[in-house]
Amino acid sequence: MRVAVIGGGAAGMMCAATINESNSEIEVFIIEKNDSLGKKVIISGGGRCNITTGIEDIKAVIKKYPRGDKFIISAMHNFSSAAVRAWFEDHGIVLKCEKDLRVFPKSNQGGDVVKVFENIFAENKTKIFFKHSVQSIQKINNKFVIDFKNQAPLEVDLVVLSVGGQAYRKTGSVGDGYAIAESFGHHITQLAPSLFSFVVEEKWVGYLAGLSFINANIFVAGDKQKNITGPLLFTHTGITGPAVFAISALIAFEDFSIEKPLNILIDLIPDKKEEEIILILKKFIQENPKKVFKYSLHNFVPLVLAEIICNELNLEKRNADINKSELSQAVSWLKNIPLNIVGRGAGDEFVTAGGVDLREVNPKTMESLIISGLYFAGEILNVDGFTGGFNLQASWAMGHAAGVHISSLK
Repeated sequence: MRVAVIGGGAAGMMCAATINESNSEIEVFIIEKNDSLGKKVIISGGGRCNITTGIEDIKAVIKKYPRGDKFIISAMHNFSSAAVRAWFEDHGIVLKCEKDLRVFPKSNQGGDVVKVFENIFAENKTKIFFKHSVQSIQKINNKFVIDFKNQAPLEVDLVVLSVGGQAYRKTGSVGDGYAIAESFGHHITQLAPSLFSFVVEEKWVGYLAGLSFINANIFVAGDKQKNITGPLLFTHTGITGPAVFAISALIAFEDFSIEKPLNILIDLIPDKKEEEIILILKKFIQENPKKVFKYSLHNFVPLVLAEIICNELNLEKRNADINKSELSQAVSWLKNIPLNIVGRGAGDEFVTAGGVDLREVNPKTMESLIISGLYFAGEILNVDGFTGGFNLQASWAMGHAAGVHISSLK
């Protein structure tokens, strides 16, 4: 049996490796448009490759996927984050789990992860066709005929589409797999970038560039279900960081612009209620009546932000001159800092939200429910997660599921 894996990213490499190690009689072809494998894998996690998450409770992991959570349950149970860690360790990669539960190679080198797969493919004499751009795929007499741009066609028995989405175009992920899927009758859901930074309308954020908060709560005004608590970093044009990326996944399909901004609110002190903060500030004000009010706020936030709060609310005065209403107003601002999102941070789109409609794919085998012998794995499907190793984890799990099923075929 001959199997073509279209796309040598995380899902494609894991699928091919699983087949190699499970059924050596299957002839595997990896079709890659780049000149090397795993380009996006290598640059993930800032070049360190955030392989997976340290969270081992599968139910907790599943909650990290705003789209496709139910679809990946079977694949996750069969190749969980713990199983992924064990797999890489069995293949010689020493791993480390950091405080935020992100898992990396101890070497901090994404290239080491790809090297594992290259070794498997070399040992199994897997045929890798680099710089091959698929033009079309047709199913003729129970065989798939793959036509390339400048190379001879390839005939195989099964095809795995694992070409990724539209994120990180410089790595070759340009969404060309969607057209192939549609040519077989599959439907593509609405597409949008996910995991991006926010460009905001407010100019004062520029004065806070580089200022970070370990635990901030971000929520969409009027929709408290869209709320995330985590690290946040101010930039010259807006905000970024894990909490921002997570919220961006929840608002991936929201329509916002300079003309139509999206209002979000930030709580920089989520572990304290307004009443608690007011009591602490009242005591400080009573003990320091001659101090400028910004120094009172400095008890909770850096001075540069305290100055901005006072400027925004016209509270540039001494403690003794701050009345009850003004104190309440300042604390309310601390707990609900208003920002208007007007754009997505350029170049920060790590993942594509949307993809092949999951209702048309078997979640246990990753095989198409429309065309027998056609499989999907990875970001081409309508599955995406938050930052923290969840997207690679999903790709490993889906690639593994497809590989296990294909290996069992006679």
